[in-house]
Amino acid sequence: MSISTHVLDTALGRPAAGVPVTLERQESGQWVTLGGGPTDADGRQKTLLGTASLDAGEYRITFELAAYQARQGVQGFYPRASIEFTVTEAGAHHHVPLLVSPFGYSTYRGS
Repeated sequence: MSISTHVLDTALGRPAAGVPVTLERQESGQWVTLGGGPTDADGRQKTLLGTASLDAGEYRITFELAAYQARQGVQGFYPRASIEFTVTEAGAHHHVPLLVSPFGYSTYRGS
């Protein structure tokens, strides 16, 4: 069905706009890029799949944090965050949020 993400900067208490995000799927032992793009002004990226469908399997979302942190005038510890997860319900919506700060990040399965 669909997949989305939302990046929140917990150090600043606001959405993280302009974070480049890439979605990949594991196919025959290789990561294949499905889509991506920057987060919008509300820190959301809703078009990760492009024209692909969300099938059961292993996926990875990578958030390029270094450029975002540099724009905030911050030298962060993590230049990027990659989250690998398994989709077992191909027909369900999957939301994978990321909470970031210069020295840590956290994620969970959202709704």
